Amino acid sequence: MSAILSADDLNDFISPGVACIKPVETLPLQKPEENTVVDPCPAHHDFAKIAVQNPYEVTVEDKIPVQDYAPAQISLTDCLACSGCVTSAEAVLVSLQSHSEVLNVLDAHLSIPLSHESGGRSLAEGRSGATEGKVFVASVSPQVRASIAATYGISELRAGWMIDQLLGGPSGLASGGRYRNGFTWVIDTNALREACLVLGADEVATSLSPSTTTAAPKSPSAPQKPILTSACPGWICYAEKTHPHVLPHLSRLKSPQALTGTLLKTVLSQRLNIRPDQIWHLAVMPCFDKKLEASREELTDVYWRPSSADRGTGPPVRDVDCVITARELLMLADTRGISFPSLPQEPVPSSSIPPFPDPVLKSYLFPRKRRRRNQEPAAGPSGGYLHHILRTQLSTHTGSKLHTTRGRNADVVEYSITRPLRHQNLIDEGVVDAEAEGEEEETIFRAARYYGFRNIQNLVRKLKPPRPRRLPGATTTMKPSLAPTSLKPAVPGTAKPFANPSAVGGSINDYA
Repeated sequence: MSAILSADDLNDFISPGVACIKPVETLPLQKPEENTVVDPCPAHHDFAKIAVQNPYEVTVEDKIPVQDYAPAQISLTDCLACSGCVTSAEAVLVSLQSHSEVLNVLDAHLSIPLSHESGGRSLAEGRSGATEGKVFVASVSPQVRASIAATYGISELRAGWMIDQLLGGPSGLASGGRYRNGFTWVIDTNALREACLVLGADEVATSLSPSTTTAAPKSPSAPQKPILTSACPGWICYAEKTHPHVLPHLSRLKSPQALTGTLLKTVLSQRLNIRPDQIWHLAVMPCFDKKLEASREELTDVYWRPSSADRGTGPPVRDVDCVITARELLMLADTRGISFPSLPQEPVPSSSIPPFPDPVLKSYLFPRKRRRRNQEPAAGPSGGYLHHILRTQLSTHTGSKLHTTRGRNADVVEYSITRPLRHQNLIDEGVVDAEAEGEEEETIFRAARYYGFRNIQNLVRKLKPPRPRRLPGATTTMKPSLAPTSLKPAVPGTAKPFANPSAVGGSINDYA
């Protein structure tokens, strides 16, 4: 749930589940104990060995010997494991990622001193701090800047400057604390969001290529059609815990938050010649569920660090070490005794910021002018993934048209891209005018945007495999009424696409 929302603001949610699946999902298997009992079934004439597979299950048997089992451990990564509320995180669990944790880390470690190379790059100096200290970096989402701007009645640009001043300026966090640490670089996640838009369009285009439209994708990691995309971790947890049959359809792309963490830790560790665990990455995001995403086990260096690299004996290094919301950002300033409204509404002086060690990425991550691209209203409020994919498909197919249809309610919108059926090769070459032809059209791409968990539930139910019929000679068929899809939960997340290379009304396999 966003820090600026309360439970009273929600009108779209899922009732909590009753059964907790934590022991089944994550506890290590216990060595079974064999207890021989007589099978009461008269059809059998032998004995059966019964093994206690799950000691955490409640039982009324009084003959099972009592054992000291290890207590079940609950961590932040297990939030939503009970299939309960998918729009908010438990306060006890998220306390591990809070403004207090940020201050504790800043006061517990020295900042690695950086020296300036003649080429305008920075290197870790060869002192004791370079082996024991940390480099502090932060990333800020555009939604947080918009929230701060609305709170104080200023522009989004000035709100971004105030955040930069708090995190990395001399009058911000660096003005106090044990070591007077601040964040060396503050990244705008819009840069990585643009990369995610391109990668998302490429993923859909790959699914529609001739090698994958007539057969299953060659790569086992490629998603199945229809592709479900969403950057909301609440939706991902919901799918994992309640609808595992849709997991093969999930997009394999990282969110802008995770992609930013991977980029920073890989580049800085190589350029500064330090370990990835010496880079501490803070993400300032609009939603508490982003804390859950940062805690996922697969978003660590285990999945991107070369196998030849020495990882040591420590735990895996997370792409994002801590996530705080816009409200916690203000609490961060309050705890340090800093008046956030009094911070300078101007950029941090360049003399206070060491040059980024990679010149190419520096021009991309730190452009001379802040990215202020006005997103079209049609792109929606959840990142514009589907909008970008539709525009990519339109630019790929000359003479194609986009058709928009409202679904069963205002939160469901379906899209289709069509083109003239005949003389398509002439249209592609510009010899024939598509509009002048006036021919029958074929649907080459279908997609949809789903907002709200009620609508998403209706979608995933259509993706559920049918139960096999037990009658002799019965055949199992898939319902042909599935709509294409992009997903967005009730609280700000993201929503995205599915494509269809065949005519309208096809089967589930018609959608990308």
